[in-house]
Amino acid sequence: MDEAEAFADEVFHRLVGGFEILSIYVGDRLGLYRALAERPRTVSGLAEATGIHPRYAREWLEQQATAGILTADGDVFALPPAHAAVLADPDSLLSSAPLARMMAAAAMRLPELLTAYRSGGGVGWAQFGPDARDAQGDVNRPWFEQRLGAALSSVPDVDAVLSRPGARIADVGCGHGWSTLALARAYPSAKVEGFDIDAPSIEAARAHAEGVASVSFTLLDGERLDQGREGTFDAAFVFEALHDMPDPVAVLTAVRRSLRRDGMLVVMDEAVADVFAPPGDGGPGDDIERVMYGYSLFICLPDSMSTPGSVATGTVMRQPTLERYARGAGFSRVEVLPIEGFAAFRFSALRP
Repeated sequence: MDEAEAFADEVFHRLVGGFEILSIYVGDRLGLYRALAERPRTVSGLAEATGIHPRYAREWLEQQATAGILTADGDVFALPPAHAAVLADPDSLLSSAPLARMMAAAAMRLPELLTAYRSGGGVGWAQFGPDARDAQGDVNRPWFEQRLGAALSSVPDVDAVLSRPGARIADVGCGHGWSTLALARAYPSAKVEGFDIDAPSIEAARAHAEGVASVSFTLLDGERLDQGREGTFDAAFVFEALHDMPDPVAVLTAVRRSLRRDGMLVVMDEAVADVFAPPGDGGPGDDIERVMYGYSLFICLPDSMSTPGSVATGTVMRQPTLERYARGAGFSRVEVLPIEGFAAFRFSALRP
């Protein structure tokens, strides 16, 4: 019973965390954190500034103070600067409010997910809606804008390819286009083309890139990238998207054909361990593994399996799996690039 009670206590604390993540979703979507980042507020002050009902404002403020997210001095509530960097600053590398949006998007689809689990079907990306789509773009944007150029230029042979006069670069699975724009700003002599199968993402990317002449976006399935583009690109990138693709070998094959003979593909994906290794003591494992399995269970795997015949990779795409896909697509070798500290990602170079 001692072990059972201890585990029940763990489950209770995870329940607390789940409720608090949903409270962060509320604070993010209703602009409550942004209002508190401007200055401390009373209950009535927050309600007036954000247009929410005062009774809900009081309950949320008290809950946030109890959770240690806000501080309270009488009836005045404040968001500490360190917490504002995480919850109210979209440009911060520590911005985490989009993560709550991603969880909420998955929670809203639980009935469909249960059906998919029983039938072997899936829940497509479009079904998760704007919360998931925008969260994906928002959480990666600061890293792309502030760190991607320096990360790539730190690897001499990658930098040399991207720095070629008039280089052409493909960004496959570009989403909101933040990675595409970051590449264009880091290598201004290059022409960078973003491709994605999700129409709303392409629309958003085009809006973000307005006025940037060296960037273009095309609604296109990655499996058709080589059609009319054989031997076109000096470099191609797939940022945190390969594991979602129902036929990654077909996409990689198309990318390889679209590359010049001396070109390269860089895949950025989750920095999970090379093999599945649950902890021997029966306790929780590595936090990165845990969160990636969470994404996989509720978003990435169902998205992939929404396409009949999918290989169903899931978020936890281990390096040997990537290497197997690369060999199947005809790439000659795969090497992990010496880029560290870029959130929870690993960069791999695939050579034709």
